[in-house]
Amino acid sequence: MTAQTVVVDPITRIEGHLRIEAETNDQGEITRASSAGTMVRGIEIILRGRDPRDAWAFAQRICGVCTLVHGIASVRAVEDALKYPIPPNAQLIRNLMIAAQYVHDHVMHFYHLHALDWVDVVSALKADPKQTSELAQSISSYAKSSPGYFADMQKKIKGFVESGQLGIFTNGYWGHPAYKLPPEANLMAVAHYLEALSWQRDVAKLHTIFGGKNPHPNFLVGGVPCAISIHPEHEGQGKGPHYRGGEGATSLNMVGLEMVKNIIHKMRDFVDQVYVPDTLAIAGFYKDWAFQGEGIGNFMTYGDFPEKGMSDPASYLIPSGVILNRDLSVIHPVDLNADDQIQEFVAHSWYDYSGGKDKGLHPYKGETTLNYTGPTPPYQNLETDKSYSWMKSPRWKGHAMEVGPLARVLMLYATGHAQTKELVGMTLKKLDLPVQGLYSTLGRTAARTLETKIIVDAMQTWYDNLITNIKAGDVKTFNEKQWDPSTWPKTAKGVGYMEAPRGALAHWIVIKDTKIDNYQAVVPSTWNAGPRDDQGKDGPYEAALKGHKLHDPKQPIEILRTIHSFDPCIACAVHVVDPDGEELIKVKVR
Repeated sequence: MTAQTVVVDPITRIEGHLRIEAETNDQGEITRASSAGTMVRGIEIILRGRDPRDAWAFAQRICGVCTLVHGIASVRAVEDALKYPIPPNAQLIRNLMIAAQYVHDHVMHFYHLHALDWVDVVSALKADPKQTSELAQSISSYAKSSPGYFADMQKKIKGFVESGQLGIFTNGYWGHPAYKLPPEANLMAVAHYLEALSWQRDVAKLHTIFGGKNPHPNFLVGGVPCAISIHPEHEGQGKGPHYRGGEGATSLNMVGLEMVKNIIHKMRDFVDQVYVPDTLAIAGFYKDWAFQGEGIGNFMTYGDFPEKGMSDPASYLIPSGVILNRDLSVIHPVDLNADDQIQEFVAHSWYDYSGGKDKGLHPYKGETTLNYTGPTPPYQNLETDKSYSWMKSPRWKGHAMEVGPLARVLMLYATGHAQTKELVGMTLKKLDLPVQGLYSTLGRTAARTLETKIIVDAMQTWYDNLITNIKAGDVKTFNEKQWDPSTWPKTAKGVGYMEAPRGALAHWIVIKDTKIDNYQAVVPSTWNAGPRDDQGKDGPYEAALKGHKLHDPKQPIEILRTIHSFDPCIACAVHVVDPDGEELIKVKVR
């Protein structure tokens, strides 16, 4: 094997397409990786001069799969700027909506994006349905686990293969020696892949009940846009807040609330009986991946799921903080308003700063001046010693930070969260791995599953608290006191943050004369996928790929496994090209 540069383009991410250029030595080992965002839209520019109350509707279009997270961050930014409190019911409903996004997103990612890096679909044809049933029943009480059920699923897969139309499974690296699961485990996983497709349709209904639609549910600065209907009788229009009806006045009536309860139960059952057992079963065959793919060893969370509102961080389910160099004994505080903490650099990005490309800017002072200086498309390689990405390089006090499920689980573990410590301990014991195994591609994947369990369990408490408030007569979901711009200060600035499924997300807004003067969003994929900074420090993706040994550069499944462990958001075609730009292989990850 000769030294070469392997190009994978595009790998989908949260804001468009991601290109990876991996330089390997003559042993096939990655010595340097470059992560390049190859698409730009400039939504931050579009928002300037608009009404801050409308910002969420534009910002939410940053991503269609993450859907509500940018809407939440946007309304929180405006509320922070205007010191605008929201009612307790609105906070509970937002928690439920965010949590539903987590559970839906993580399950979809595992089965439809990431699992196919570990599961050989074609191998499932060799499985014995009876033995598959025995395997499934040995790890879970899930009802759909009979030999007949798996035989039917196997027939579906066989039909795909024999017709030459694998459909949703087309162009995978099936048969690659990196796949280690026995045929029965592959059949079980593929069956659950198909089950998850059906399951997710019901989960999305929670957003439509609270937000009117999915994707991109509706939001409202000052609360949520869903009025609660509690009275079974409806005495006509214009009778005031106590006569909003029960059966048909709004979607958030007795019927809608009962549906929400049932959806939560359905989510919890699937997580407990399918997602968690499958993750642990599959991980047992890939324990070597618990010792590669770590990255930078620094982790950051902003915190989320407040019990008493965003102004009380002590009430957050997920705490805020920074972990440096794997040291779980020290949690460093994060101040999103401090000028010297979070800064974005553009030394290797296709942007210019008025003060020079070697300077970092806090998002309040952020600039979005596009300047593409890369090669003219189509090109073979980017100029990775110069600017090579449309993503900036965010840093916390000069440190690159990993954000996302692993960061959150580590933060919960480090701060003594009982359920997290129990789940992490159970997982490490079952897989016979040390705590250090968390800092890896496999650890990142397991953390996503464990936090799904933590969050879906918390949903029942938030739902119960909402019902308790309603029964006590509190049906308020909107605070109208500061809605009118005449009540606003002449100038204001604020930051809206949240823990999106893919990691720490924040929107910074500056308001002048009731209009948006500046708007900057630093999204999870910017933290994780950003390019090297002015000091030459790798971003998390780039660092995580170093040391990977490619069995076959034409089928770089090793690259896909680690990049997908961060969750690259949506699926699209992944191409590998040779030095002449000729397409050698194409895999669709769905």
